Amino acid sequence: MRDWPGKRYWLVGASQGLGRAVAQELSKTGAELILSARNEGALRELADGLPGKSDVVPIDVSDAASVAEAAAAAGKVDGLVYLAGVYWPLTASEFDGEKVATMLDINLTGAARVLGHVLPGMIERDQGHIVLTGSLSGFRGLPGANGYGASKAGIMSLAETLYADLRKTGVDVQLVNPGFIKTRLTEKNDFKMPFIMEPEEAARLFVEHMQGDDFARNFPRHFGALFRLSQFLPDWAYYRLFG
Repeated sequence: MRDWPGKRYWLVGASQGLGRAVAQELSKTGAELILSARNEGALRELADGLPGKSDVVPIDVSDAASVAEAAAAAGKVDGLVYLAGVYWPLTASEFDGEKVATMLDINLTGAARVLGHVLPGMIERDQGHIVLTGSLSGFRGLPGANGYGASKAGIMSLAETLYADLRKTGVDVQLVNPGFIKTRLTEKNDFKMPFIMEPEEAARLFVEHMQGDDFARNFPRHFGALFRLSQFLPDWAYYRLFG
């Protein structure tokens, strides 16, 4: 269990969906939150309804100057939770280079921009907590996930590498890989989404994972196990089942 009261956690991507629900759940622990996203109005509405202390710091993770300004406003933080993300379902025949680039930029490169301002101080102090948000879609290529799957695979690799480098230090690194969550993003899908979760349920599991010491958590549990096991299937079997 972590000692939350008095700790300052920066939540990037907190205005909607899972990020908003995680903010609501994490605020119950007594941690002080810095809420960031592009939509300042939505953030202030969220902050007004939280049980704990919070500050609003707008950010555009695709803009280096905006990230630098937000990091300066956030100041020294004990934890960073990166939840910012965009998504469009795209098959190869619908491939849109601009949308793919945007998904990679917001979902992956944006995390790198923010980490560049937060991680060095944590390493210098030998204390901190980094939580990155991957996805079950990042384990292996899926039809219609051009761009999104790659961005999440990149986040997952980034988390794994940070964990490998920092696991024997005072900087904790964790990874959360959710399945389908009922948000404005999944509303774009026109296919059946097995085991789809409400944001509040997913946020409870997300923060529950943050309470512990394990590196990664995939959920829903059985759906996550299926994707984890898929990595061990030969190509011919995997694409017959998932393609």
